[in-house]
Amino acid sequence: MILVTGATGNVGGEVVQALRRAGAPVRALVREPADLPGEQAVGDLDEPDSLAPALDGVRGVFLLPGYRDMPGLLARMRRAGVERVVLLSSLATVTADTRNAISAFMIRSETAVRESGLAWTFLRPNAFMSNALRWLPQLREGDVVKDAFGDVPIASVDPYDIAAVAVRALLDPGHEARVHELSGPERLLPAQRLAILAEVLHRDLRFHALTDEEARADMSGRMPEEYIQAFFSFYSDRTLDESKIYPTVEQVTGHPPRTFEQWAKAHADDFR
Repeated sequence: MILVTGATGNVGGEVVQALRRAGAPVRALVREPADLPGEQAVGDLDEPDSLAPALDGVRGVFLLPGYRDMPGLLARMRRAGVERVVLLSSLATVTADTRNAISAFMIRSETAVRESGLAWTFLRPNAFMSNALRWLPQLREGDVVKDAFGDVPIASVDPYDIAAVAVRALLDPGHEARVHELSGPERLLPAQRLAILAEVLHRDLRFHALTDEEARADMSGRMPEEYIQAFFSFYSDRTLDESKIYPTVEQVTGHPPRTFEQWAKAHADDFR
């Protein structure tokens, strides 16, 4: 049995579907009962003792980072008989700057997994293609999308491909103590991603790059200040380079990573 955390999210949901397609026994972990196909269990990763039913018979876990007591959570999994963990981490760990809030919790999560005694694999993807879904409120109001960091190219990755790599790491030997860096096949600016989305949706969409001051004001209503500082460090100060294209998806899965156009076509109904 494989337990998937974050099963209602963009990546976790894809992992559940991919495991089911592979014929593997899979259990989705949810905070409360959800409308999901297949087996699910209720539990809270911030309360490790709540996971006893969810961990029954589990040998592999797809794990999200950043929980309150990662060492305690992993110890609970090990006592339950879990043997391997595939952690959804981030390239933010390579900055090694613990003053950056995002890098800090990613580094703590990776350290806890490394020291857990469990077999582990880390997935460090570039930004997700599904981040374009944050444009939905603006697209419902009109044809102009305003967003930050308009001059930053990113080789974003489809959660479908992250999940495909995760499944191979969970099911196949040879992924223990390995770090998989993941990207899509092309580096695109936000305006280029929006142009592709416009073609798929048959809409005349236009991109407006926010100034740093406008971006800070926009973010301040949606996230803590330490996260705002982290994103400006990554994309304004360029401490994180997500423009790199990695061969990992094809090496691990045997198929090339999906393009942003493929992602947009697969999720076109989400924008309508």
